[in-house]
Amino acid sequence: MAIKSDEEDDFNLLTVLLGDVLEVEEEERAAAIVGEDKDVQKEPQQQYYLDSIKSSVMIKQLPSQGIPFKLWPAAKSLVTLLDNYQLQPSSSPLTQIFSAFSNVSQHNRLRILELGSGTGLVGITAAAILGANVTLTDLPNVVPNLQSNVDANCNTLTLNGGSINVVTLRWGEAEDMESIGHEFDLLLASDVVYHDHLFDPLLKTLQFYLRNNTGFVMAHLKRWKKESVFFKKARKLFDIRKIHSDPPSSGSRIGVVVYHFICKCQDGSKSQS
Repeated sequence: MAIKSDEEDDFNLLTVLLGDVLEVEEEERAAAIVGEDKDVQKEPQQQYYLDSIKSSVMIKQLPSQGIPFKLWPAAKSLVTLLDNYQLQPSSSPLTQIFSAFSNVSQHNRLRILELGSGTGLVGITAAAILGANVTLTDLPNVVPNLQSNVDANCNTLTLNGGSINVVTLRWGEAEDMESIGHEFDLLLASDVVYHDHLFDPLLKTLQFYLRNNTGFVMAHLKRWKKESVFFKKARKLFDIRKIHSDPPSSGSRIGVVVYHFICKCQDGSKSQS
C-alpha cells in the first residue's frame, strides 16, 4: 500500500481548506476554491488598518511553507469583529462576553490565549485593540514566523498598551499546557476545526483551559461534513452558541460563523475529565 508523503497530505488538506467541500455544488465549489485561493496567495506582506486605534497591523505570510503560514477568512472576520467592538460596543456581539471583564484594569490586563495562531493576525490585533496580555501559540515550526510578526508590530502594541508572548502549544499535550498555565480570561481561535485527527486533541486542550468563567470565541468557516463530529463531541462538554455570522463570499453558500464556548460545569471539575 502506498504511503502518502507529507507534501501530499498538505496538498489534500489545502484542498479541503480552499473550498466548501460538501456545502456547495461542484460548479459553486470550483468558484469558491478559485476565490479563496486568490485570497491566500496575495502578497506575503499584508497590512490591516484598524479603525478603532487608527493604526495598522503588518502580517507576513509564507504561503510555500504550508497552511499555518497563510491568512484565512475566519481570522479576518474575527479581526473585524474586534475592531467593530471597540468602535461600537453597544451593537457588537462581543459586548456580552467582554462585559464580564469590566473590572479588569490597566494593572490587571485582560489575559487572552490564542490557539493555532498561525500568522498571529487575530492575537496581535486583540492585544493592540484591547490593550491585553496575549499569549500566541502554535507548533514549533510555526513559532519563528509568528514571533517575527509580533516583532514587526511592537510599536503598535506599545502605543496601545498590549503585550504578547509567543510559545509552543501542541494540542492535548499535558507538558505544553501545564508549562503555559491556565490563568486566562478568554481563548480565541480561527479556522482550527478542519482535520479530524486533531478534533480530540483540540477538545482536550479546551477542557484544560475552559474553567469556571473562561470562555472561548472561535471563528469558523465550514468546509466539510466531518466537522459535525467535532461539534457533536464539543456540545457534550461545553455550552456553545452562535454569536455572529458573515454573509457568504462570492461563489459560496456559507460564510464565517463565530461561536462562543463555555464549560457546562461551574467549578471547572468537568474540564479535568
